[in-house]
Amino acid sequence: MIVVEVKLHSAVTNTVTTLGRAIIANDGTGGGARRNYDAMIAKKVDAQKEPTTANLGKIWAKPLRRGRVEDYPAPSYNMWRLVIRALKSAFPEEK
Repeated sequence: MIVVEVKLHSAVTNTVTTLGRAIIANDGTGGGARRNYDAMIAKKVDAQKEPTTANLGKIWAKPLRRGRVEDYPAPSYNMWRLVIRALKSAFPEEK
């Protein structure tokens, strides 16, 4: 499971605020070097909580958005390409 967090580090107040969180998990299917992943995007209130197992479970059970990446050539690409594809699948209205 990959957990992607977006945090704002304020230069003015020196505070750190979590703005968002996404979970990307291999679903165990796919063949050979090609894998399939589910992506869950947290609701803002869930993203701001510390990432405990229970909080991640809540995001997984009731996400703001869902996405899916199929037939991804995991060993060939770096993980940022997977993150991009997962986000694009969860937000198809974005170009």
